[in-house]
Amino acid sequence: MIEVSDARIDTTALQRSLTNPAAGGYCAFEGWVRNENEGHEVHRLEYEAYEPLVISEGEKVLAEARERFPYLEARCVHRVGLLELGECAVWIGVAAPHRDEAFKACRYIIDEIKVRLPIWKKEHYASGDSGWVNCERCAAHGIAD
Repeated sequence: MIEVSDARIDTTALQRSLTNPAAGGYCAFEGWVRNENEGHEVHRLEYEAYEPLVISEGEKVLAEARERFPYLEARCVHRVGLLELGECAVWIGVAAPHRDEAFKACRYIIDEIKVRLPIWKKEHYASGDSGWVNCERCAAHGIAD
């Protein structure tokens, strides 16, 4: 299951939702808002997403992970809107029969989500400026074409 949410992520409740008596391993990834990026002091982040495509492509990512690393349960939640320092921006949890599948599936899911899902991150800086992460760099190198 993959979700987009404008509410704080309740990691404890999400972990409980993956409880499965057949699981011998559990792995979670939490992406937090940090105060610095590439030499800029960051005050907060803002995320936008195209939810229909996030859900459809995200479900494909979860299915691929299950094929490669057979797991029992997996969930992913990504925040949208304004996030303050220290808040959880993305959470992924995987329960599997063994720890190796849980670790590998969790890693695969976050790596694919970062590349494939239409989720955009804007950083708000201490200087008062703001910028969409990686968008300017892509345009400067001709990657966006």
